[in-house]
Amino acid sequence: MLGEKYARVVVKDRKLSGAVFYLAPGHGGPDPGAIGQYGAHKLAEDEYAYDVTIRLARVLVEHGAQVYMTVQDKNDGIRDEKILKLDHDEVAYPNLAIPLNQTARLKQGTDAVNRLHKKHKGAYQRLLAIHVDSRSEREMIDVFFYHHQDSVAGKRLATTLQQRFGNCYRRCQPNRSYLGSVSERSSLYVVKNSHPPTVFIELGNIQNTKDQRRFLIADNRQALANWIYEGIQADYMRQ
Repeated sequence: MLGEKYARVVVKDRKLSGAVFYLAPGHGGPDPGAIGQYGAHKLAEDEYAYDVTIRLARVLVEHGAQVYMTVQDKNDGIRDEKILKLDHDEVAYPNLAIPLNQTARLKQGTDAVNRLHKKHKGAYQRLLAIHVDSRSEREMIDVFFYHHQDSVAGKRLATTLQQRFGNCYRRCQPNRSYLGSVSERSSLYVVKNSHPPTVFIELGNIQNTKDQRRFLIADNRQALANWIYEGIQADYMRQ
């Protein structure tokens, strides 16, 4: 599932031993999500969200975590191309066709997570839903985070992630401000109905040319995955 180049995963340490993560890349299957334009190329939200998510999955496994991908693409794996080809062959965990109906699709993924959550009762469990937003072409946005209003653990993880991104931007781009936010969004289906503490992440505006650089360049997609991992690890150590 990781692709030939990245298939071999070496466990570097056990910093996340005992932790269970559910990673939900936005959309997939018959629904590509938001569509951006880059020259003559169309950019599909689900392809870029998936690539960041599966990179994150690999990093989490490297540090001893157990990871479930709610959406899986058996042949794409991790890709280093700038333009990620749109396809519709993703399946839902464990190997189910993804419905076209939005509510049915969201329920399918959430039900799978909730069944697994019961199986891993007592473990540190978190769900991260990773998306790419779509706004006006002129609107540049930073990575931002949603959580459920009643979830203390979800808010803590979202805040820790946001703080980690701020630190990483200060280190890597000291001349630029990071304005990513943390807010409640309890009405989102995945946030509302998932049993594990959940953080919903928006990576940027797929319509904005500056935001597009954040996920068009493979090294930037890896940086996003690495920074999310760093925030997760900090939260796990704080439990």
